[in-house]
Amino acid sequence: MAHDHSHGVSPESASGKHLARLAAALVIGAGFMVVEFVVAVATGSLAVLSDAAHMLTDVVGVGMALSAILLARKSRPTYTRTFGYYRAEVIAALANAVLLFGVAGYVLVEAVVRFGDPPAVPGVPVLVVGVVGLVANLVSMLLLRDGARESLNVRGAYLEVLADAVGSFGVLLSAVLTLTAGLHYADIVIGVAIGLWVLPRTYLLAKRSLRILFQHSPEELDVEQVAAELGAIEGVTDVHDLHVWTLTSGMEVASAHITAESASEDILRAAQHILAERFHIHHATLQVETPDAARRCAELSW
Repeated sequence: MAHDHSHGVSPESASGKHLARLAAALVIGAGFMVVEFVVAVATGSLAVLSDAAHMLTDVVGVGMALSAILLARKSRPTYTRTFGYYRAEVIAALANAVLLFGVAGYVLVEAVVRFGDPPAVPGVPVLVVGVVGLVANLVSMLLLRDGARESLNVRGAYLEVLADAVGSFGVLLSAVLTLTAGLHYADIVIGVAIGLWVLPRTYLLAKRSLRILFQHSPEELDVEQVAAELGAIEGVTDVHDLHVWTLTSGMEVASAHITAESASEDILRAAQHILAERFHIHHATLQVETPDAARRCAELSW
């Protein structure tokens, strides 16, 4: 019986470059959020209020993303926490999604309340907020764009900033319509549109986060193909107890029992090579066993 515990590159090394950019995005977002809430209260603008609420989730989301990376970097696997705190970033991403769902719901309810008697919202302060907000969000998006491709956690923060950028554009549009055409309903309609726009993206973020937390196989991976290729190794008669899941962004994990007439090192190395080269799974625990040992697996109750 042979075992393999092959390790890929830890996401801790990749996360270091995200810290400064997340911190900068946090400062930008927090500063502008305060400005938006002040203007929303002063003008009664639902569009600005909606965008300010989204900015709040942006600030909280970026803050959680930053905290999750710091936690994951500082924690080391132990005998009681064998994978450390790598899942912290996934939990943070799911929390971001829940916050966004809550904000969207609040905006919709508030819009219904206001629709019968839309308040007169001054256009100039809202216009200034829209312009400044759009610039601030575009800067934050540029800061987080690269990290969003590598980390689900940073992607959550990036999506919130993206939603805020669209929101700022909506605020700008509502101000223009109010100033040029006197359309007081524009503020309400655009406030609702901002809330509805972010929902599909929030759903996808929550879906990806839950998929990882439930330890489902990676969405883009065909586990049947993995089993077939491992089973095609010369000398292998069966592959069972095959599990593939995502520990955190960029870290796929696998375990499997491989039955062969002879539990040789050649079979183990061939399986390692297939997982690493064909499926990019570098962290795997493989057990090569004889048919007698495999029969004991069939006796397990689950």
